[in-house]
Amino acid sequence: MAKMTTEELLSVFEEMSVLELKEFLDSFEEKFDVTAAAPVAVAAAPAGGDGGSEEVKDSFDVVLTEAGGQKIQVIKEVRGLTSLGLKEAKELVDGAPSDILKGASKEDADKAKEALEAAGATVELK
Repeated sequence: MAKMTTEELLSVFEEMSVLELKEFLDSFEEKFDVTAAAPVAVAAAPAGGDGGSEEVKDSFDVVLTEAGGQKIQVIKEVRGLTSLGLKEAKELVDGAPSDILKGASKEDADKAKEALEAAGATVELK
């Protein structure tokens, strides 16, 4: 089997839905006995700067502000975006406003927002 370049792998990941990416990440973590959250926390640490420049935000919180009329679909999306069980996901949706993802990359936050809004929810990125 020929090895894929980083660009080829990234193009494959770009085509995946948030749910497919989450399933891949879970499988990757299980197979290699790693947690992807640790490198994200290190990457999110503030880098030294000149203090006067405008800070570019590199991590976002996805906040469900309102579940909307299709609560079941929203709960399914929340479960797909997180590792929560049905009860916990339902509690998050019922208790809106709720943090769904914390410290997500801009791309992941945008995809999560898009998926939740497609299910009928109102979402805010902070």
